[in-house]
This record gives sequence, structure tokens and C-alpha cells, in this order.
Amino acid sequence: MQVKAQLRYLRQSPRKVRMVCDSLRGVDVIQAENRLRLTNKSAVLPVLRLIKSAVANALNNDKLEKDNLFIKEIRVNQGPMLKRWRARAYGRAASIQKKSSHVFIIIEEKVPSKKSKKEKKQADFETKIVRSYDDAKAFAKKDDGKTGTENKSVEYSEDKEDEEMLNAGRIAKDKHKQHLDKSRQKTGWRGRIFRRKAD
Repeated sequence: MQVKAQLRYLRQSPRKVRMVCDSLRGVDVIQAENRLRLTNKSAVLPVLRLIKSAVANALNNDKLEKDNLFIKEIRVNQGPMLKRWRARAYGRAASIQKKSSHVFIIIEEKVPSKKSKKEKKQADFETKIVRSYDDAKAFAKKDDGKTGTENKSVEYSEDKEDEEMLNAGRIAKDKHKQHLDKSRQKTGWRGRIFRRKAD
């Protein structure tokens, strides 16, 4: 199972950040953290925080083990660049490029777990196809007289058999004929294409 995290608008040039990130691909998470602590670069602290954020996502959201995680992919892209000016000799001006970086990381399990948390949640739900809104309300009230659908999900079918029921619901009893959809009143293909005036 893959877990993603990203660090955007890091105020350092991509070349300097890549010098730190290139040595972390395919390395265990614990070993990568130890390697960063012994590296003397300015981009170490933001990258270390990014790895800790990805590990926290894996532990809290997906219930994975830290010992079973490694860095599958880490890449550094260039972010927006700010252009400034500085004074030089003889009244000239030189440009300053303040570059930024976007860092993306994907961590994955060494040995895939048998069942993820999302698959367990889907297995707990009971799915039933209903034909109308009244059936859905009755199905929701079956569970101990509660009106909510805590452990049950309801899906509405879109079969051709239900087209008559949907079309009948559009025509209200109190509406006059002049308020109905005028394109449905005209018969034949000529009445739908060639119209004397716009509806």
C-alpha cells in the first residue's frame, strides 16, 4: 500500500534539494531518517519533516508499521521563481532569481499487508439496491428503529425498467399542459429540429 505526502513552495533551489533527496530512494524510512541527521545540508530539515509527515499518515490513517516502510519514490520539481534586482557598478542592475521547490514522496510497504483498512471498511457495509425513495427510507429504519444508515449503504438503480417511474414523477398533477416540457409534446423528428420560434 502506498502513502503520499508533499511539500510545496520550499524556499530553496531544486538543485540543492535534489542533492539531499537523491540518496534516499529505495531506503528504509528509519535508515533515511538516520542518514539525514548526519548530513550537513540546509535542505535536510524540511525533507526530514516531510518523511515524518508521510510516516504519520501511514501510521494513523492506514494502520501500517513503521519498520515495514521504505521510500519508493521521491522527486523534486521546480516551483515559482521570484525575480528581483540588485544594484551594480556604473548604474547597472543585475537580476536575482529566488527559486522554490516542490517535493513529493511516496512510501510503500516492503511486505504488503493482507488487508488494508479501506478494504475492511467496505466489507462491513451492507449494500442493497432499492427502486424508490420510500424503499430507501424503509430500509434505513430497519436497523433498530434508527433513521440513519450507519452500517448500510443504499444504491439507486438506473435500469431501463425505472424510466417510466422517473418520467411519471416529472409530470405533476397540478401543472397545466402549457408548463410542461414543450420538446416532449412535439411528435416526430421534424418538430424537434425545425421550430417556428424558440421555446
